[in-house]
Amino acid sequence: MKPGDHVVCSFIPSCGFCRWCSTGQQNLCDLGATILEGCMPDGTFRFHSGDNDLGAMCMIGTFSQWGTISETSCVKVDDDLNLETAVLVGCGVPTGWGSAVYAAEVTPGDTVAIYGIGGIGINAVQGARCAGAKNIDPLANKREMAEQMGATHAVGSAAEAQELVMQLTRGVGADKSIVTVDIVNEEVVQAGFDVIRKGGTEVITGLADPMKQTIHLSGALMTLFQKTVKGTLFGASNPMRDITKMLDLYQAGQIKLDELVTKQYKLDEINQGYDDLLAGKNIRGVIIHEH
Repeated sequence: MKPGDHVVCSFIPSCGFCRWCSTGQQNLCDLGATILEGCMPDGTFRFHSGDNDLGAMCMIGTFSQWGTISETSCVKVDDDLNLETAVLVGCGVPTGWGSAVYAAEVTPGDTVAIYGIGGIGINAVQGARCAGAKNIDPLANKREMAEQMGATHAVGSAAEAQELVMQLTRGVGADKSIVTVDIVNEEVVQAGFDVIRKGGTEVITGLADPMKQTIHLSGALMTLFQKTVKGTLFGASNPMRDITKMLDLYQAGQIKLDELVTKQYKLDEINQGYDDLLAGKNIRGVIIHEH
């Protein structure tokens, strides 16, 4: 890369050479081992408050006009792309899209139930649509947006989703379920497990409290019905490959990005952005930095 290049920062750093890449899982690159500590891959910190080191969110940091990040967190994109749009593919779009396409392995004709329609879940809808799903049934409080992005149905509760899926599949159940709620708990994991058919797959993309045990399922049903429950990081996407792929699909009109941005905020409006996020007003809010 050279000065002036347009880049998108991925919160999953990757070098292209570690042991995970040989298995196609570049999202699990060992360079991300310190991602929760916030230091660079070499162990140094680039944010400070006096003599105290400060960790950068996912090794890249946010909410500042300037920052120092690792080259392994940078993905070169076309210079003619609007960065206010391209920024969306740094996390939410490939995480959601990949949750459907890669982690759930949605295939043409599948019925997919998606729990939680925010910045990630809405892109799981897009991924399921691109993969050819027949029925895409999100549990959504943003129904119009979900349908605009490709959902065939939208309901307001897990119970409604269960009933609808059984009607659509004549009692068989969904082929795949994807959990993208903001905080995963036992109830939503159980709902995603119950809605899938024999041999079906539940993908858990959302995060849970790391201090709590949030998966309690019947081992007998899992065995007898051969159901699969799996977690996924970054939607099992490869940042170096899929960030540019998402933008190529956007330019080809195959996925929508502009429509995801509910509102733009200035840096000094960050608290309002968080309030809107917590109130469920945004699919995606974008901070516009003024240099």
